[in-house]
Amino acid sequence: MRQELMSLPKGLAEDVARNLVMVADLIDEDPEQAYAYSRIALRLASRVAAVREAAGFAAYATQKYSEALAEFRAARRMTGGVELWPVMADCERGMGRPERALAMAGEPEVQKLDKAGQVEMRLVAAGARRDMGQLDAAIVTLQSPELASTAVHPWTARLRYAYADALLAADRETEAREWFAKALEADKDGATDASDRLAELDGVEFVDAIDEIDDEDAAESRTEDADPADEADEVEAEADATDEEQPGDRG
Repeated sequence: MRQELMSLPKGLAEDVARNLVMVADLIDEDPEQAYAYSRIALRLASRVAAVREAAGFAAYATQKYSEALAEFRAARRMTGGVELWPVMADCERGMGRPERALAMAGEPEVQKLDKAGQVEMRLVAAGARRDMGQLDAAIVTLQSPELASTAVHPWTARLRYAYADALLAADRETEAREWFAKALEADKDGATDASDRLAELDGVEFVDAIDEIDDEDAAESRTEDADPADEADEVEAEADATDEEQPGDRG
């Protein structure tokens, strides 16, 4: 990216770089804000491939799939690379065209992807099968040497998770639990909610600790707010009632 920005005047390159940094920093926690920064970068340097790619990912994060696909296509024309092929196919899914995503999964570009890209393409293809109601085909699509491997890669947890989720959708609960557990083993960064899915299958219910604390604080507050005078009146009233219940003196 730095080399691409070097083609711009220094001041412009710095402005573009600052906006791209903001896109990268915000895209996970505040995708709408990241999208806004990407539009600024795009206005400043629309002929830079890195800018078009960043704009594509920001649009993708905000589910603007048509716009994202246009930006990814522009970036690909500029670079000639295939790295964006899987996310481009997923944009087709997002636009309600899973059959196009499947067609892209069979194109020669897939063979040019690295291993991570091929796994990503497999995930997109399986998702497209599920979109089309072809659940068994989705399960078969995910069955691969990468899934069977015991080695852990950055994409391993997501692949195992997708397989477990497809199995569960097919009512193969025992197998699904096994694969959610395998996904959890590989998920060192918490990229999936495999632990929650496992707990759900095991019938475990989680109580929000914050809610419990709030309840305890509310109870304490009610106790502290009680008026001592009211408490004294209640005690006196109880004593009077007790006296009235005692039998009178006999002459």
